Amino acid sequence: MLETRATVVQSDNRTAEVVGSGGSGCSACDGRGCGSKKLTQLFCSKPRQFKVDNRIQASVGDEVIVCVPDGAVLRGAGLVYLLPLILMFLGALLAGQGDAHAALGALTGLLVGFWLAKRFSARSFRQQPYIARLARE
Repeated sequence: MLETRATVVQSDNRTAEVVGSGGSGCSACDGRGCGSKKLTQLFCSKPRQFKVDNRIQASVGDEVIVCVPDGAVLRGAGLVYLLPLILMFLGALLAGQGDAHAALGALTGLLVGFWLAKRFSARSFRQQPYIARLARE
């Protein structure tokens, strides 16, 4: 299970908006070994807010531990990247002869892939990140 520390900036009964606090990447080397911290600083200059399930009814200002279920990141990446890519290639292959038909088939497959990825990701509520507990100093 992936865990990270965050601060609650907005809360209602079921969900909360959190801002990550602390390092980037995994906690094994805090970004010193593989350079993930430098990449994060390069591409993510300002903190981002995320909506998570608020299972413990945390309040605004609480330091919390946010958990992501095992395999959720890999499944999400496969859904968002692989499904549209596979459907794009299938669309191009099944479209028939000619460059214009192949391009139109590829574009159609790509758009259908993104649409399906959005539909499937909306259904997978069990894979959503959630607040597990309050962070202890």
